[in-house]
Amino acid sequence: MKIPARILIPVLFALLCAAALLTFLWWQLTAASHAILQRTQDPITQTGSRMELQNTDRQLAPSDSRDLSLLHLREGDLFAIRGEWAEATKSYEKAVSFDGGLPALRKLALSQLQRRDMGGLQETIRKLKAAGARPEDVSLIENIVLLRTGELSSARKRLESAEDSPQQHYALALLSIIEGNHTIAQQELGIVTTGWEPVLRTNARTLMGAYEEFALFPESTDLHLITLLSRALAQVQECELALPLLTQVTKEKEDYRDAWIVQGYCELTTERPQQALTSLERAYNLNPEKPEIQYFLARAHAALNQHDNAITFLEYALQNGFTPKSEIRRLIASEALKKGDAAAALGQYKALVEEPDAGIEAFDGAVSTAIALERFDEAIALATLGTQRLPQVARSFDLLGWAYAEAGKTEEARAAITKALEIDPYLLSAKERLEKLK
Repeated sequence: MKIPARILIPVLFALLCAAALLTFLWWQLTAASHAILQRTQDPITQTGSRMELQNTDRQLAPSDSRDLSLLHLREGDLFAIRGEWAEATKSYEKAVSFDGGLPALRKLALSQLQRRDMGGLQETIRKLKAAGARPEDVSLIENIVLLRTGELSSARKRLESAEDSPQQHYALALLSIIEGNHTIAQQELGIVTTGWEPVLRTNARTLMGAYEEFALFPESTDLHLITLLSRALAQVQECELALPLLTQVTKEKEDYRDAWIVQGYCELTTERPQQALTSLERAYNLNPEKPEIQYFLARAHAALNQHDNAITFLEYALQNGFTPKSEIRRLIASEALKKGDAAAALGQYKALVEEPDAGIEAFDGAVSTAIALERFDEAIALATLGTQRLPQVARSFDLLGWAYAEAGKTEEARAAITKALEIDPYLLSAKERLEKLK
């Protein structure tokens, strides 16, 4: 059956937020990168707390512009972590429109840089300068543009004449990596790791980690180092710099599975889904049982709107031990909804809400889909379970009120929605539902 847009759109958005933490999870699953994997897998290290994820669909009053700016910044960050840069850009644009100031403009510039939107980026740079951004921050963006467009001589000339700063040393490190001057790159990264800019410190440590990992394998070839550096560049959102390096590796060693995985990932996140599919198929041919390859193949098919193929590879990944299983179930539900198979999506959601750590996004999807199928008693039961599991989350009672309202149980709906507003007086969806019940 065709699912109404008023139900489908919120469900798909909840799914995207829920899946955001898995972007780098599986392609880092090698013995040498186990420590990085653990940091990536832990939702606390990515968002600060699980509650931040649950609060991403909290709807604030329009008058709270600063809160709305923060909401859209967090929303954009979740999309960015997942590599969904088109959606991240939309969120950051909203954050800017709600007076997000320099933080929102910087995030918007980053997303435009990722999407190769040079026209939009130049306008954002102009706004950054007008808003009083540090000159070194603006220069870093401009220098990265030069690096990504291959204007290495111009970048070096600018950097050598620039004032000393973490931004200058970071850009010099990136330039040295591109040129293969690894001794200089490590020296520059070392300076950044002791500098005052926290984001660049973290990025520099990630890039240094590639060199440290390579040092553990003295018999390794330069191709291994380039692959490790490419993976690290992907982690610091520099896939455009990583892709030429990866092309060099895969041309020289066509059976280098990990290089194909990282190349496919970078092509996927830089909005080149057809190329990503080709690269990931090469990795799949080398190891068809590896669940992380199946996972990213599924994402490539999904990006090409090949929903049946996406579901097939997600099911393969689930069978081959992909964990957490909840990630696969969310994505299968998403693809099922996109192809109009709400019953299949509901089956995945019902499995999701049985997990002991099920969040509000799982209950949101389950209740919304049950309502779309007009299974109102089932929707009420699922929403009731949500209020029992998440009694402090306003959205859980809002969902229960929605389910009761769709079932024609007005008094029960009013009581549940009133409870939601007691927890969160700014929850607009609850306010709107309560108004309709009058």
